Amino acid sequence: MTLGRASVRSVLRPTSGRESHRVTFVELFFDLVFVFAITQLSHSLITHPDLPTLGETLLLTVALWWMWINTAWVTNWLHPDHPMVRGLLFAIMLFALVLATAIPEAFGDKALVFAGCYVIIELGRSVFAIVALRRDSPTNAMNFVRIGTWIAVCGVLWIAGALLPEQRILLWVAAVALYSAGPITRFWTPGIGATPLEVWRISGEHIAERAALALIIVLGESIIVTGTAFGETSVGIESASAFGAAFASTILMWLLYFNHREQGASEYIAGARETGPIARLSYTYIHVLLVIGILLTAVADELVLLHPLGEHGAEGHGEAIGSTPWVAGLICGASAIYLLGNALFTRSVGGPWALSHLLGVLALILLFAFHPLLAPLAVNWLSNLVLLVVVLADHLAYRMSRHAAPGDEQSVRVAP
Repeated sequence: MTLGRASVRSVLRPTSGRESHRVTFVELFFDLVFVFAITQLSHSLITHPDLPTLGETLLLTVALWWMWINTAWVTNWLHPDHPMVRGLLFAIMLFALVLATAIPEAFGDKALVFAGCYVIIELGRSVFAIVALRRDSPTNAMNFVRIGTWIAVCGVLWIAGALLPEQRILLWVAAVALYSAGPITRFWTPGIGATPLEVWRISGEHIAERAALALIIVLGESIIVTGTAFGETSVGIESASAFGAAFASTILMWLLYFNHREQGASEYIAGARETGPIARLSYTYIHVLLVIGILLTAVADELVLLHPLGEHGAEGHGEAIGSTPWVAGLICGASAIYLLGNALFTRSVGGPWALSHLLGVLALILLFAFHPLLAPLAVNWLSNLVLLVVVLADHLAYRMSRHAAPGDEQSVRVAP
């Protein structure tokens, strides 16, 4: 560690050298608040395992993803070790922490707290970027004028939804959907048009590492959920087996992304001439599928730990929380989303379609079709078997491509 990090003079990141792509300690510190937010999301779905709560959880997950990835983009252009940028990150952490405490009641009594904090974070970050960039990077400052305009419109929908309970879900879905369309249109705004693609040139290595760390956060949260649930259950053969299945699923998901794919993708974007379009598709859009897959897997794992054989819950709680259709759907659906996300990610960074992943998705659909014959614990282990086969197929494809093209390390790492 150098003593000069806290006294960075320029608010902009350098465009070359190690500092252009280094993930700073304050960025890692910033990520901690999102560990709590992810825990709140998974706990809400575990407490209320039904389709409406699933829909609400997915909506809030996408909204939180936009909050996190937007901040990652900003710290790609602005130096996180500059005192003013640090102040921005600390302020976002504060409001994000309050927002996270409101997640369990985000669609109830704390809707205005959640929506208010969300709009303050998103709009405040854009205003800060406009001021910080206006002198040294006016074209990027205009980029944030466009982004801020979109956020302001979406913010109206967020606040309106918080104030109108009957229309809340529709207004919040509209807010998330509208903002999700922004990067596709390059935040086209009446009067000033769309942001030129060259303005979105960023450090590919930095955004790749930040996205990988996001997955580490969610995988870490799944370990916390598994450990907590196992500590609250009676020790027995079924609970021990469910604990093993939950831990195995976390390891397999880590291997699917980090064994070969992450490094190859990082090298691909680092060597690209135009990094913005790749970062937009590969790391901004596609990675949310990976986050959702891991989050839902953590929820499914805890439900299996609580009811490995599918026992019914207490009276008055509606559908049994350990019922095979619900838990099997979470298990198979989460793994399928994760495999599909990895396949899309591989393709988006120059690799071929990952056939093993697509076949894995089909296998999981077939597994769900047989769920009436299987207990949740059995479905969990069979889902892990599918993931294991895909991991082995990935590694085999890697070794084969390595022998076929020993001098092309980038294609070797991306190909599986």
